[in-house]
Amino acid sequence: FFISVVMLTVCGNLVVIISISHFKQLHTPTNLLLLSLAVADFLIGLIVMPLAMIRYIETCWYFGRTFCSILKLLDSVLISVSLSNLAFIAIDRYFAVCDPLLYSTKINFKMMRLFILCSWLLFPPYRLALLYFNGNFDGPDTLSICLGQCFFVMSANWRIIDLIVTLILPCSIMIGLYVNIFIVATRQARVISSITQQILSMDKRRNKISKKSERKAAKTLGIVVFVFLFCWVPYYLCVLIEEEMHTSSGVLYFLGFIVYLNSAMNPIIYALFYPWFKKSVKLIITLRICNPDSSLISL
Repeated sequence: FFISVVMLTVCGNLVVIISISHFKQLHTPTNLLLLSLAVADFLIGLIVMPLAMIRYIETCWYFGRTFCSILKLLDSVLISVSLSNLAFIAIDRYFAVCDPLLYSTKINFKMMRLFILCSWLLFPPYRLALLYFNGNFDGPDTLSICLGQCFFVMSANWRIIDLIVTLILPCSIMIGLYVNIFIVATRQARVISSITQQILSMDKRRNKISKKSERKAAKTLGIVVFVFLFCWVPYYLCVLIEEEMHTSSGVLYFLGFIVYLNSAMNPIIYALFYPWFKKSVKLIITLRICNPDSSLISL
């Protein structure tokens, strides 16, 4: 199971990275955020998840104090970057749907680079402070039965702060914006449908298209929010009810790995719904991207 999740995370995000980087048609402001998200999730799958997998299975840590500190730092930083990218993607989609006429002027390459810089430069210092002030760089406990243990240590106050910053804040942004997106998209579909009511023969067909668009929007946004909550809420609920953050509970270990599932699902959620992603996958698998002019292929 762990190996399957790791392979899905690495391969899925690698395909997104190759697609957006290679094909010039995909060099858009929105796709820059998808690229940033894919890079963060790819590094999680390539570096963090294999070490975490060994830690969960063995329940001991054999790689020493230095690698334990590196794992904690990379784990915290990359997950925070991934979460912030998800929030910025919600902001981008909100402006695209709710203010389409001014979208191209408000959301451009300069703004997207600013979003990405905020994701990679502002959140890591917070995670570094969280780890440092809770003594997470003191290394694994060598007094245990195992050679060592490598787990996160967090006080009750920091636990609440981290819950607000890591879960409640991005979750509120995503749910709030996506609810507004659904309301506006539904209203737009109904307006388009009502405009065509003058043509009697097309009424039923337009109404079906409108209903289909509403169902598709609800399904897509529902999947986005559900997967995010499914991956994160159980872990934080378990953390809040545990007396000590460094519990060796197998349940907490497993729920911690479920958090990584978010990185495996992101390329499927945010890329699979795009027609260009399916076409680019075929081009990559068939090695047509090796052709000299493949970057100019229309997707």
